[in-house]
Amino acid sequence: MFKNKKSKLIIVFSIIFIIIGYFSLTLVIGNDKFKHFFSFLDPKQKLIIKKYIFPFRHISELEIANEAKQKKILKRESMIRDFKADIVKLLLELERVTKITSKDIPLSKKTSLKLSNDKVLEKYKLEGGFYYGINLVQPGSGYIDFYEDNIFVLSGRGVLAYRKNINDDGVNFDDGVNFKQIKNNLDDFISIKQYEKHEWFSLKDILFFKNQVFVSYTEEIKEDCWNTSILYGDINYENIKFKKFFSVNECVHSIENIDKEFNGHQSGGRITALDDNHLLFSVGAYRSRYLAQDKKTINGKVIKINMINREYEIVSMGHRNPQGLYFDKENNIILESEHGPRGGGELNLIDLDNTSDDIPNYGWPVVSYGKHYGGVVPRNRAKYKKYPLYKSHTKYGFIEPLKDFTPSIGASEIVKIAKNKYVLASLGRSTPGEKSLFFFELSNEKKLIKFEQVKVFERIRDLRFKDNKLYLFMENTASIGVINLN
Repeated sequence: MFKNKKSKLIIVFSIIFIIIGYFSLTLVIGNDKFKHFFSFLDPKQKLIIKKYIFPFRHISELEIANEAKQKKILKRESMIRDFKADIVKLLLELERVTKITSKDIPLSKKTSLKLSNDKVLEKYKLEGGFYYGINLVQPGSGYIDFYEDNIFVLSGRGVLAYRKNINDDGVNFDDGVNFKQIKNNLDDFISIKQYEKHEWFSLKDILFFKNQVFVSYTEEIKEDCWNTSILYGDINYENIKFKKFFSVNECVHSIENIDKEFNGHQSGGRITALDDNHLLFSVGAYRSRYLAQDKKTINGKVIKINMINREYEIVSMGHRNPQGLYFDKENNIILESEHGPRGGGELNLIDLDNTSDDIPNYGWPVVSYGKHYGGVVPRNRAKYKKYPLYKSHTKYGFIEPLKDFTPSIGASEIVKIAKNKYVLASLGRSTPGEKSLFFFELSNEKKLIKFEQVKVFERIRDLRFKDNKLYLFMENTASIGVINLN
């Protein structure tokens, strides 16, 4: 019995000794005061001891290191956000000062770039006024149009200017004449309050029509709730007083929305004339995908607006982010381009000779040749169940695009250059080859029969055609590009 007690005591003291020794060694390992005790071990051996003999110590150290790493990442991200916010404020202030001073906007000297198919791009940089972009934070985005043989430019933040001296040979940019600013009150409708929230809140297009100028923009209908609207004003070369032309009460909230997703880039905003009494207007879905199939909203639609009573009707639906819009009176068709998600950009033909009572439906978000961002992965399972993105339009009762763009090209504006011949511009994605013009042709049966890419190596935000020349607003350098098609 005595021996049993003695044995038990030995076992107990042994266990206590082992535990004390274990924790003592644990405290010693990693402590600089005792590091000489382990100097005979190399780093790999020390790591093995920590990892397998004292695992909780190793885990604790990893957790501390990971926490420190996360803090560094968060601090770096915070510094980047603060830096970007400061840059945005500076760029907005530069544009504000430009507008207040009403100073002229000079052009740089011409640079020329030889393109494919014997085409030459002449480029003139706007040296001032265009500072804050829509997609690229810097330099500024812009739009162009013509009126009374004058060319007009509008920045994404409301700098409006024009330049005379257009003759039979087109605009002569080499004569040293600056763009002259036109005062305006666009800041009464969208201003620094909205611009500072995100670069995608901006002006979206400009159209001169019947002695009036129309400007589309992302309107904050109520706090943090947005839709795309139109302003208009009588043309005046000194000062234009804009008023609301078209706006709806419905809006997409940037936080409190059904799918908990929002993207202000997906706003559409193209304006073009249909006839003397109607405008065509494209509106995006702001990533509330279901709206594109809801006939009670303007989102994800091309609509026709009556210029007299401002009432509208839906011309087509099932669009994601319509960025190009052209009405071809000769063929009685509308050509529309839009951005897809990951792939699935589209060039669509809306046939106005179609006598069906059904609204032409192009399928978004039920069908698309693109994928949801991130692809077909477990975290997107619920998204694909709700928005399946089937790969055939006709199989599911929708209209097939004239052309699908996968990978995406960032399709933007469309113009007509000759009978059944057109040009589509591209904003591009990450590679220079996608920043291009696409020359295409339709058959008499309204089928695509030719499609040719001409690389220009810059994002093309806007495109116009006049006197057999293409005029481009090039976003990477805030420049006007000119291509003579003679």
